[in-house]
Amino acid sequence: MQLIAEAEQLKPAFMKEVDSHFTEFVNSLVAKSALLDSSSSASLFPASCSEKELHKAKTLRAPPEHGKIFTARRSLLDELFEVSHIRTIYHMFIALLIVFILSTLLVDFIDEGRLVLGFDLLVFVFGKFPVVFCTWLCMFCATVIVPYNLFVWWAQGYYSSSHRVIRSLFYGMLFTLFQTAGLGFGPTYIAVSYALPPASRFIVILEQVRLVMKAHSFIRENVPRVLASVKDKSSTVPIPRISQYLYFLFAPTLIYRDNYPRNPMIRWGYVATKFAQVLGSLFYAYYIFVRLCIPQFPNSSQETFNLRGLVLCIFNSILPGVLILFLVFFAFLHCWLNAFAEMLRFADRMFYKDWWNSTSYANYYRTWNVVVHDWLYYYAYRDFLWFFGKKFKAAAMLSVFTVSAAVHEYVLSICFGYCYPVLFCLFTCFGIVFNFILNDRRKGPIWNVIMWTSLFLGQGVIICLYSQEWYARQYCPMENPTFLDYLKPRSWSCHMKM
Repeated sequence: MQLIAEAEQLKPAFMKEVDSHFTEFVNSLVAKSALLDSSSSASLFPASCSEKELHKAKTLRAPPEHGKIFTARRSLLDELFEVSHIRTIYHMFIALLIVFILSTLLVDFIDEGRLVLGFDLLVFVFGKFPVVFCTWLCMFCATVIVPYNLFVWWAQGYYSSSHRVIRSLFYGMLFTLFQTAGLGFGPTYIAVSYALPPASRFIVILEQVRLVMKAHSFIRENVPRVLASVKDKSSTVPIPRISQYLYFLFAPTLIYRDNYPRNPMIRWGYVATKFAQVLGSLFYAYYIFVRLCIPQFPNSSQETFNLRGLVLCIFNSILPGVLILFLVFFAFLHCWLNAFAEMLRFADRMFYKDWWNSTSYANYYRTWNVVVHDWLYYYAYRDFLWFFGKKFKAAAMLSVFTVSAAVHEYVLSICFGYCYPVLFCLFTCFGIVFNFILNDRRKGPIWNVIMWTSLFLGQGVIICLYSQEWYARQYCPMENPTFLDYLKPRSWSCHMKM
């Protein structure tokens, strides 16, 4: 019995040591396999070239050995859901959805004397779908035709051109004009002029941002290859096929490669499951708004502003805010991207990492949305350092934060129809401060608790303030609003006009 007791005491330390060594072994194995894969398939990944080619191209772009390496891997939640304990947490969220549905049905039955199965809110926010589809189709076709043909025309005549700089500036200006006017102004004008409802605007604007980032990546990855081939006096110009560009536009990545690791087959049952989960998440969000948001915000928007009411509103908004955060992560970053990856046999499914274990905001920003983080890291942060020098790392980080915050606020401003820079302030003020305070040197469970606490409070602030402003603009409309009226918060003065 004494031996058994001693063994039980030694068991936690032994298991911790085994887990540590096993994790190190797996990480080193993955790193080595990625390096072997990149070195053995240089034709598949042109950005991973030989040492001699790296030396020749170092003046043309950021060092290619630091480019993203794609390798076949599953999404983390797919692996975690194979563990029964983690799958139970998923079942708990399904049970909570059932409770929301039952609550809504019972309240409607008591109030109306019958079951009311209307989804007026969903019908409203996704209204004018034909306009959305036509706008998306025009955006997509323009992104297929314009950037690809501009690149082909520039590349084919660059070698024989006697005015290469002028030629590059001319085509660069045409591409910039397309990005700003064609993809930038056009969809925004349609979303505003046609008065699209919020969810429909989200579809248009998010697709606009996605296509702008895709087109930039395609040009950014292929122009240096053409410059390198001209410098080497190669007889062939490395121009990707249109099919490769089309695949990239649909692929769940923002980093262009001629080829990606592919799975041998499509699991259509898996695709159907993921799309069903997206639909379920949509109804989940609907019931969260119906049961937790709509009952409180119309009244709070009409009350006189006071600190107590604001604090109560923020803390009452934490639960719906956190649930919406989880749903956005699960529905888009896991289900939606995995569904398209499966249909395209795209094998690299690392769209996110274990952001929930983060003990620092620096790690959270890197792991929450790997797809967008990769684009910002390689095309904003690293290109900034390549252009200005490595001594400006702090300036590079601040510029990336500012760009990310501005784009997030732009999306929300267009989709809600008003500018209320809550998210921009959270990004640029608290986000940057927390990035320095809660940095990678912070380890231990307490820092994870602090990270989650601040994340909860941030979600409460976002849901509370944006919802109050939305209802204030419904209850206190202006007949002929000027541009400044879209910028001034209506929730600060709406109660005075009631």
